[in-house]
Amino acid sequence: MRTITEQEFAQLSARIRSKLKALAQRFNRAAGLASEAEDVAQEALITLWQLSEKGYPVRDAEALAVKITKNLCISRYRKQHLQFQSMTDATVAGDESATEAADAEDIETIRNTLYSRLTETQRTFLTLRNEYGLSLDEIAATTGRPKASIKVAISTARKQMLEQLKKIR
Repeated sequence: MRTITEQEFAQLSARIRSKLKALAQRFNRAAGLASEAEDVAQEALITLWQLSEKGYPVRDAEALAVKITKNLCISRYRKQHLQFQSMTDATVAGDESATEAADAEDIETIRNTLYSRLTETQRTFLTLRNEYGLSLDEIAATTGRPKASIKVAISTARKQMLEQLKKIR
């Protein structure tokens, strides 16, 4: 496992871009999404490059790109579903959706504050786990770190964030 060079990344992205785009198109069609498949493929490749640029060795770049693409599609689907649900709530419940929007904004602010107090490694592991939905095995394969140390880092980060939340109360 090693990091990807710019030349290797350029070759890889040229080779797999159409595969990622086709995957996103199939998902969009099945889920009834209107998002652009090219945007999803581009975002997946950018994420892959950013991981590599941070020095995390990648065992199978193509497999990771496919996984990232799937997770981005699911994330977009969830966002669209939440927006639709929010619009439905607004028409049914009146100003409840404004409260929910404020709560969601507060939660995001707290999350960002808590994340900012973690180490770079802890933030990266939590992001891969929570936002991209990678398993511990996939994170280990992506980063080249032992699964046990990833598990400890995530657990420690969560404990630190919980302690910070308790102090806020």
